[in-house]
Amino acid sequence: MRERAELAGRPMFEAFPSASGSESHKSLSRSLERVLATGEPDEIALIRYDISGSGGAMEERYWSATHTPLTDERGNVLYILQHTVDVTELHSLRRLRDEVGVVQRAQAVQARNVDLAEETNRLRTLFGQAPGFVAVLEGPEHRFLMANDAYRSLVGGRDVVGKRVSEALPEVVRQGFVELLDSVAKSRTAYVGSREKVQLTSTELGENDERFLDFVYQPIVDDAGEVSGIFVQGHDVTEQVHSEERQELMINELNHRVKNTLAIVQGLAMQSFRQVEGSETARATFSARLHALAAAHTKLTSGSWKAASLRDIVRGSIEATAGLDASRVVLAGPKVPLPPQISVSLAMIVHELSTNAIKYGALSVPEGRVDMTWTIEPQASYRRLNIVWAETGGPPIDRPERGGFGLRLIESGLSSHLPSAAMVDFRAEGLRCTIEATLWQDDT
Repeated sequence: MRERAELAGRPMFEAFPSASGSESHKSLSRSLERVLATGEPDEIALIRYDISGSGGAMEERYWSATHTPLTDERGNVLYILQHTVDVTELHSLRRLRDEVGVVQRAQAVQARNVDLAEETNRLRTLFGQAPGFVAVLEGPEHRFLMANDAYRSLVGGRDVVGKRVSEALPEVVRQGFVELLDSVAKSRTAYVGSREKVQLTSTELGENDERFLDFVYQPIVDDAGEVSGIFVQGHDVTEQVHSEERQELMINELNHRVKNTLAIVQGLAMQSFRQVEGSETARATFSARLHALAAAHTKLTSGSWKAASLRDIVRGSIEATAGLDASRVVLAGPKVPLPPQISVSLAMIVHELSTNAIKYGALSVPEGRVDMTWTIEPQASYRRLNIVWAETGGPPIDRPERGGFGLRLIESGLSSHLPSAAMVDFRAEGLRCTIEATLWQDDT
């Protein structure tokens, strides 16, 4: 009931208005937008879209529509051809159950089609923007079905979709990765690679680029139980590997320099002690302390200066000081990782306690023993470490009238920048040392 002149040149929703928030408006808008976005035809099986009647009042109408893009030679959408069928009468004949069933089925199909299209678009977007590289290979030839942005970036921007792995990435064939894919498909067992080295050819420079990858080849099994393809997912960890290699070189250089420094300090001390008559005992004590410090440093270096085990630090310091008598020191406590500074301090304290026990305490007699225990008390934002060194079976020991360097070192605690305290109790049954320290959650 409209003339051509009334419609030509006017926007769709101006010529045939509907509320912008209505389902009619949204359904028609989405269909047109899909055609513009994909360049593919789109169908609306059933849509209610009311129009103005002859008297100007809005009439309830139902339609079935097809939107077909008309493109230029480059594939750009210039026009959309809308073919619309008025199915209001069919929709209105509710007494005819068959026709009503058709309408209901059409509504269900339309709803499912819209949901599936939107879900597919969401999944494609998520797949393309995944932070790790992802690809899907199909068939025994391992042909690329999909590859996300990260995967294409990894292989130098090459267009791999639709091609076999051996065709798209010929350099990986001689490196055994196609054989590995064959093995995964045959065994139906996933393969997990960790920091595997792969040479990839740059399409821009034509040179091999060495990369290190963490990845998984996961077989895709269809309803018949057959392997239909392989899912590839992983991360490029090249920068992390190179960073760790540089860190290892720096740590080795640091260890070398510290050992040289300790050797120089020991040499200077020995030369100085020679000038002092009767300094043999002091020289031996100094050398033992320097050895304990070097042992703790070596332990931390072997772990790349990361958190060290409390048990390992304590056991190493006791064995270096007490030798065979180390078996008479019983250790008990949970697994506790310690930051480097606290590890060094604890090693020095245990050395002093062991030395004192050998000279004057429980380890100076065959029947004596030492129990060293520790506990961890979790708090809201930190953990409290409690350590107890308890000697039994040794000779009575009194607190010296004047504390020496060893006692001052012990009572200074584990750290100057963390809450820490140590107390030495010279009991009749044997020396007892209690150490408390706060470990923040990120200290390890």
